[in-house]
Amino acid sequence: MGMHKHPSSPQFWRDRALPFIEARAIDDGRKICYDRHSHETFSIGAITGGHSTCLNGHVRELVGKGDIVIMNPEEVHACNPLDDAPWSYRMLYVDPQWLARLQHEMGVGDGKDFTPLSTRSLRDPDLHAGLNRLYAILTDRDANLLQKESVAVDFFSEVQRRVDPAAECSDDAGSKLQRAAEYIDGNFLLTLKLEDICVAAGLSPSYLIRAFKERYGMTPHAYQINRRIQYGRAQLRRGNPIADVAIETGFADQAHFQRTFKRMVAATPAQYRGPA
Repeated sequence: MGMHKHPSSPQFWRDRALPFIEARAIDDGRKICYDRHSHETFSIGAITGGHSTCLNGHVRELVGKGDIVIMNPEEVHACNPLDDAPWSYRMLYVDPQWLARLQHEMGVGDGKDFTPLSTRSLRDPDLHAGLNRLYAILTDRDANLLQKESVAVDFFSEVQRRVDPAAECSDDAGSKLQRAAEYIDGNFLLTLKLEDICVAAGLSPSYLIRAFKERYGMTPHAYQINRRIQYGRAQLRRGNPIADVAIETGFADQAHFQRTFKRMVAATPAQYRGPA
């Protein structure tokens, strides 16, 4: 799991726990040139600096900082430097079957075959920021599985909505969202998967991510972390050692617990607990 990095080399990220997605970053693309090629995956990238020429299917165009580029599976493409000018980008490569299921939940396709997107490039500040945020979370060692998967579902649902505005999740009862919250309440110390919450609530991932935040003001992952911090506060009030509380509340280590605690309580665990 993690990033393979060399100062002058492409950077790749992958995680066996999230086999449907891979990420790549290029900080200086001047020396990196592609022949025409295709991927079996769906590919989407954010240009983070400079300009390049991009052949995508039968279309060749100039793309630059702030643009999003989209390549459907098996579509021939090649994006290369423009006159040796600096350029940088981040790419995500996604399993088409995972996307097909997400599309189906949103009323697009049959859930088995990915429905190609008609857009090849677009300038959308929200999507650009969303892709960069997803990349940052995927490569963040502190981010857990539920957070990474949730942000991925949220981002790719938004891609589908921006390209095909008719796609939308069906309405569902508020009681199902309450069941989702209750499931997290009962299992917040465990390593939760998005699928676990969806099965318990009877909701699709794309609907759960959007509607849960509208109802509770935070994502399912943030809701879980909030519950862990609430529990941690109770353990600290009992005078339990900070290191023990960090492990018991499900954080990777004491440093991660302390950073999260301070962000949510505006005090360190030691300040909150008081003298031992």
